[in-house]
Amino acid sequence: MGRSMAEGEQTGRGGQGVPGSLAHRVPDLGAMELLLAVARLGSLGGAARELGITQPAASSRVRSMERQLGVALVDRSPRGSRLTDAGVLVTDWARRIVEAAEAFDAGAQALRDQRDSRLRVAASMTIAEYLLPGWLVALRAQLPDTAVSLLAGNSATVAARLLADEADLGFVEGVSVPAGLDSAVIAHDRLVVVTAPGHPWARRRHPLAASELAATPLILREKGSGTRQVLDAALGGLARPLIELSSTTAVKAAAVSGAGPSVLSELAVGEELTTRRLVSVPLADVTLARDLRAVWPTGHRPTGPARQLLSLTRV
Repeated sequence: MGRSMAEGEQTGRGGQGVPGSLAHRVPDLGAMELLLAVARLGSLGGAARELGITQPAASSRVRSMERQLGVALVDRSPRGSRLTDAGVLVTDWARRIVEAAEAFDAGAQALRDQRDSRLRVAASMTIAEYLLPGWLVALRAQLPDTAVSLLAGNSATVAARLLADEADLGFVEGVSVPAGLDSAVIAHDRLVVVTAPGHPWARRRHPLAASELAATPLILREKGSGTRQVLDAALGGLARPLIELSSTTAVKAAAVSGAGPSVLSELAVGEELTTRRLVSVPLADVTLARDLRAVWPTGHRPTGPARQLLSLTRV
């Protein structure tokens, strides 16, 4: 018996199977733009030059389109190229598709322009105060029309802002990456024990034991800060804070005033150590090193200005 109905439904013109995907049955935009150029210029060679391709490549593209559609589209002769009746009809359809694609492209560009017009950054205090200003100056040189807003807070706050879609890129200092975020190491840092020159620790002849540091009330950042997390993890716990403050600058000022010893980022106390307003106290049996990280929501790699900023921060 003859072919089944199912077989007939799967057979196209010329006995060729018709794939189910529209992308297999409809010519691509490049082929449609070529056909429109042939219709406008009356020359396959002129259309090839306008589109920046060779004439053999243009001929091959037209033949491929004809095979795909199963109809002849262009009559070629020494006097030029003329559309067949089917080619005129296909060209009219192609024009509508190309115009729709141009509208799609314009809409996508508008979305990119809107995205690129602003950048929302959330950063933990040390990074916000001592690293980000330089990065943002460099970014402005590359993207002068991008408005940047910066929220400075502790690492927990940075994570919350990113997960609530209130920031495009974040920077944290903790011992681990907050849940729900991907990260990249962008710098390295070390915490140092510091105190005013008049404190007894400033005159020590031997390094400070980690156990003594852990047992001493210190001027500390608040819970949730990256500095506090690193210190707590390295020492296995801390004594009740002498003072608890919410910014690196405030902790440093309290230490300089002689209120007590503290542990701060090496980035934050360079000037104070140079001028002897603070003294670094060596530790005997622990190194308070840490990685500084850029973070973003899992699966959403930074794009646009956020990606540009990330490229400026890499170690």
